[in-house]
Amino acid sequence: MLPAAIVLYLYGILAFFAIVVAWFAIVITGRYPRGLFEFVAGYNRSLARVTAYAALLCDTYPPFGGGDDPAYPVRMHFAAPPARYSRAKTLLRIILAIPIVILRYALHLLLEIGAVGAWFAILVTGMLPRGLFDVMVLANSYTARSDAYLFLLTETYPPFQDEQTRSAGMPGAGPPDSPATGA
Repeated sequence: MLPAAIVLYLYGILAFFAIVVAWFAIVITGRYPRGLFEFVAGYNRSLARVTAYAALLCDTYPPFGGGDDPAYPVRMHFAAPPARYSRAKTLLRIILAIPIVILRYALHLLLEIGAVGAWFAILVTGMLPRGLFDVMVLANSYTARSDAYLFLLTETYPPFQDEQTRSAGMPGAGPPDSPATGA
């Protein structure tokens, strides 16, 4: 876990600067530079994967890098950046994001508490109870969706839950518009 955490930490430093540059680019031009968008989207994917692995939501070690990996059980798909971003929404994102940050904080705490409970449950029974898994998936997926909003990857407020969250871990569940992967 330590190598993935170190790489993620370094990736996060670079992503922070990329987000700041992207914020200025969007406020000035109304566009998210494609290279920065892909870089930040990769960081968001990596963050979600490492968090899921650390919280015992999946057994597979997370891949290094943020490329789209349909074989990995934690997947995030991003639409191309909009042709034009709202400069006003981007300028005021810090204010618009206050409710999201509060909810994200609460759900991340829930995920951390769930991870401790998962560790004990797995230690005692050898398996993660489905109810605990579902709550932790909800917390991790909302955190990842809210991060996408905070990182300027989308202008849409993150939904609390979506179809992929509800079907996570179920046989035949897969990313949208793709064959089932059984993740």
